[in-house]
Amino acid sequence: MQNDAQLKSKVTKGLFWGGLNNGTQQLLNLVIGIFLARLLTPFDYGMVGLLAIFSAIASALQEGGFISALTNRKNANQLDFSSVFWFSTTLSICFYIILFFCAPLIAEFYDEPKLVPLSRFIFLSFVISSINIAPRTFLFKNLRVRDTALITIISLAISGVIAITLSFLGFAYWGLACQTVTYTLCITIFSFIFSRWKLSFQFSLQPIKEMFGYSSKIVITNIFNILNNNIFAVLLGKFYSASDVGDFNQANKWNYMGYSLISGMIHGVAQPTFALTDEEKERQINIFRKLLRFTAFISFPAMFGLSFIAKDFIVITITDKWLFSASILQILCISGAFYPISILLSNLVLSKGRSTSYMWTTIALSLLQIAAVFFSYPYGLFTMLWVYVSINILWIFVWFFVSRKSLPIRLFSFLKDILPFLIITLISIIPVYFITILISNIYLNILIKVFLVAGFYFIILRLLGTQILKESMQFLSHKK
Repeated sequence: MQNDAQLKSKVTKGLFWGGLNNGTQQLLNLVIGIFLARLLTPFDYGMVGLLAIFSAIASALQEGGFISALTNRKNANQLDFSSVFWFSTTLSICFYIILFFCAPLIAEFYDEPKLVPLSRFIFLSFVISSINIAPRTFLFKNLRVRDTALITIISLAISGVIAITLSFLGFAYWGLACQTVTYTLCITIFSFIFSRWKLSFQFSLQPIKEMFGYSSKIVITNIFNILNNNIFAVLLGKFYSASDVGDFNQANKWNYMGYSLISGMIHGVAQPTFALTDEEKERQINIFRKLLRFTAFISFPAMFGLSFIAKDFIVITITDKWLFSASILQILCISGAFYPISILLSNLVLSKGRSTSYMWTTIALSLLQIAAVFFSYPYGLFTMLWVYVSINILWIFVWFFVSRKSLPIRLFSFLKDILPFLIITLISIIPVYFITILISNIYLNILIKVFLVAGFYFIILRLLGTQILKESMQFLSHKK
């Protein structure tokens, strides 16, 4: 068992490199996204978005939940990693063959013949990704967040340059498709290089069988998560148009870039840290509450702030041809502010090996979301969005009560850790809205909004003597 100093060092470095990774990643995504959105149309984004659900489900099936299973497996050895590698790779090839021949059916469902060659190319990404499972798990299990950060940043830069070049040359949605496949290929290559994990021809079904009970539940859970996350694209593609899918995907991309900056930091350290302190309840409670406060401290101002400046941000960065997506983004960001908290709670459940609870909680959420969106789609996109967002926010309390079986946390303590940051965020935004309402210059407007909201938030926290702000400033000062 690691002592407090060692564990704190690992967690702190993990959060730092996770933040640097996600921050740099989102900055690159911002730059790349601006170039691509200016070169491409909602239809181009919609074409790729229509296929997202199929490749995501195939990817979840071939991954098999083994990343989480191997992370929790005590004393995982070379045979375990090697067996997972060969099993996942074989499975992914089988899924690709099935989807290859199903491509005409997918095109017929959406009434878009161009999807046949496009889908067959994009589906290569999950085959390539399967090769990456073993070395990626090795990095994750050992809290090698710095290496993961470098891998992600380099891969994103290479794939982004390729996508921009192809889009500039007139390849339209093929540029986005090449970005997806190239990114996966680079991640796979660099994961082997950085992890120094040596591939062997060892294989045994025994470790697969031993992990299957846990991992199979993760797979089922991930599939329902994918259905939940992509139900909008499916319904919009079927009952609306590819351009509507493109607008939604554009908004959802910016929303994802926002909340994944926080959730990526938390996910990179939460499950391994909880697993390391599995037998120390009080220590785990303290770690959990500190991570919870840090999550709320970052997530609420970041995501509500993005919602506040969404229209100005979209027009400045990717022009007013995407203005409709800005209204979608404003709503999605409200849900995005709470998503990292759900990630933290679910990581706590997984760290206890309670994959059954994780599975059924996620399935229940997904079925509720799918039913709600399906029955609300005749009333328009924005009705669907508000229903979707409301359920996601309220479901945090379901995750909380499920996680209480893993760690005895009081509801009062939970709310005490997150509500102050939510209230202070709203207090910071509301007066700025009235201050800037008459400013017509879009550039001046967004600058004043950002600086005033950030300033008010910082000043209020400083006056209240918030501990998490002090610790964050001390850490940044030390790193500087």
